[in-house]
Amino acid sequence: EVQLVESGGGLVQAGGSLRLSCAASGFIFDDYAIGWFRQAPGKEREGVSCISSSDGSRYYADSVKGRFTISSDNAKNTVYLQMNSLKPEDTAVYYCAAQLNGRRWYDPWEYDYWGQGTQVTVSS
Repeated sequence: EVQLVESGGGLVQAGGSLRLSCAASGFIFDDYAIGWFRQAPGKEREGVSCISSSDGSRYYADSVKGRFTISSDNAKNTVYLQMNSLKPEDTAVYYCAAQLNGRRWYDPWEYDYWGQGTQVTVSS
């Protein structure tokens, strides 16, 4: 059974930091890229970042470049999203998702598996 389990969300003040984790199981981790998406109320799901487990390539949305860092621990089948300098507009439910390597990282329709999401709230 494929599982993606996010953790690490919470409430933080603007300027603060959080680290999200995505623990994956049930598929060959090295064949997949793991992406982070977020969805705020009334808005579309937005691609935030992605890391390819095969070659370590990293991708970021312009809105988070320089503030968020994605990393992967392949031995633990876990991907992390370190979020620094958080802003109120980062408030959303954050999801991790898995896709076969080589697809468009920012397109949620290109992902095969999804986690249940974790809430991130940034207060001003």
